[in-house]
Amino acid sequence: MKINSRNQSLLKGRHAPICCLILLGLIASGCSDKSQAPQSSTKGKIVIKGSNTIGEELAPRLIAEFKKDHGSAMFELESKLTGYGLAALMADQCNVAAASRQPIKDELDLAKSRNVELNDYVIGSYSVAVIVNSACGVADLKREQVRDIFTGVIQNWKDVGGSDAPIHIYSRDPVSGTALGFKELAMENKPYASGQKTFTNYNGIVQAVGQDASGIGYCSIELTNTPGVKAVSISGVAPTVASINEGKYPYARVLHFYTSKGKEDPSAKEFIDFVQSEKGQQIVAQTGNVPRK
Repeated sequence: MKINSRNQSLLKGRHAPICCLILLGLIASGCSDKSQAPQSSTKGKIVIKGSNTIGEELAPRLIAEFKKDHGSAMFELESKLTGYGLAALMADQCNVAAASRQPIKDELDLAKSRNVELNDYVIGSYSVAVIVNSACGVADLKREQVRDIFTGVIQNWKDVGGSDAPIHIYSRDPVSGTALGFKELAMENKPYASGQKTFTNYNGIVQAVGQDASGIGYCSIELTNTPGVKAVSISGVAPTVASINEGKYPYARVLHFYTSKGKEDPSAKEFIDFVQSEKGQQIVAQTGNVPRK
């Protein structure tokens, strides 16, 4: 693809924003050898690209439920990163960008340069609770303590106010979006401690912690009520729907669907309306997320 003057301006400097680079790649992939114009891949279907936090489980469940009453609806789902989805939206390669954060300044500047105005639809919140065995004497941890436990810096419960016993860590499998999400939210993106036991779902973690008095793990909010485990408050803030929606609980992210104002596809908007409806919000809750306010 030949880079025109407008695209060259996006690449000025040694450290071009990642979103710019993704955007140019998407434009290139949508161009034929003879044409410089990106070809939209959204015709006749609802194309959702972006956050793996949304795409791993929530979006497939929402799509499946929507299609029960809209059998002819066609979807394409690609889950990578929030920045990828926003760049794809700006390149007309999707009509819905799935995001587990708000756009950063570079992305907003890029949107403005391309005359793209974003419609923001909140669809719920992703949140994760730290759990311990119900017999554990620890009921509250600071964020620094959670980080140091899951990275292996702290290895004994006595160092966080508990009994003299080794800490056993239970986590999601490292390639899952959930494991990556917890790493970002609670561990400052530092690597997990060696020797942790991993599971393919939250239920496995909950069951293991419930059977191990020295265990610690994480799960969705509703699973904290499982017998044998209890949720740990973070600096005095318990993981509840209220504390998450009020922005007080630290291990939470608001989930968004973004569309391009003026180019919003009617079928995509119908799907978003469903997601924000009572029925759609039930699916949000059933997948371990927190319904929007």
